[in-house]
Amino acid sequence: MRTLKLVPDDTKIAFMRHRKWAFPLSAALVVLSMVLFAVNGLNLGIDFRGGTLMQIKTIEGPANIGEIRNVLSDLDLGDVQVQEFGSPQDVLIRIQQQDGGEEAQQAVVELVRGILAGTVSFERVEVVGPAVSGELTQTGILAVVASLGAVLIYIWLRFEWQFAVGAVVATLHDVLLTIGMFALLQLEFNLASIAAVLTIVGYSLNDTVVVYDRVREKLRKFKRLPIVELLDLAINKTLSRTALTSITTLLALGALYVFGGEVIASFTFAMIWGVLIGTYSSIFIAAPLLMFLKLRNTDAAKGKEEMESSSAA
Repeated sequence: MRTLKLVPDDTKIAFMRHRKWAFPLSAALVVLSMVLFAVNGLNLGIDFRGGTLMQIKTIEGPANIGEIRNVLSDLDLGDVQVQEFGSPQDVLIRIQQQDGGEEAQQAVVELVRGILAGTVSFERVEVVGPAVSGELTQTGILAVVASLGAVLIYIWLRFEWQFAVGAVVATLHDVLLTIGMFALLQLEFNLASIAAVLTIVGYSLNDTVVVYDRVREKLRKFKRLPIVELLDLAINKTLSRTALTSITTLLALGALYVFGGEVIASFTFAMIWGVLIGTYSSIFIAAPLLMFLKLRNTDAAKGKEEMESSSAA
């Protein structure tokens, strides 16, 4: 029985040669992401802004978005967003936070229920007050920072300090590019988005650790091999596993994005982006950083002799 191989076992791709364009490209994308975040900001969801979120379904026929928008606009509730949500009968309504605290928010819910009663069914109603939204914002930021700190400590204990710094820089690179993607496309950033960012951190770290573990193995085996050749060798040895993991993950996420509906669309899109960026960073960012952090000095001639003797054995 033949097994499927996405990547041959004996690849000899010179990945380190591409660091000359990978580093400038990544630096430019990180700067662009920060600029987009500063200029556009994030399209914060109700979780972080506070307000009311209502998902309704029309009882008879497709929803008339324009009519629902006009009816709610006459209520003088401030910023009201009405959009189709999945099927033609499903509608998502977002209403800005009202002055007057939680009681005012609940009054909005009852008002909308009264106006639309008999024509729609209410599938979901969420009310988030300003205190809760502020607490969620602080907790979300703390979760991301804590995860990066845990990465630093974990890698530092398991590997040398160069590996820890490289892993954190690569992971931070992925987080910043993900934030930039949200700022550019203005996808709704909510608690599910925080979950996506944390999942991306875990995926990127796992990919990086696999590469680093193979680098450490080759460091012990070829003590004098030039670091450029050693990194290329380690990445090529993990390339088949990396490709298989990334492709199978993308297939699952692609199915979720297409068939999962609007509720998880931003989450799955962020995950797809994160898998692509995480795979890229583990190869073109995390590994080359070991060279710049002076992981070790090598003797090229002795290293080649060592490789040849190992192959002969």
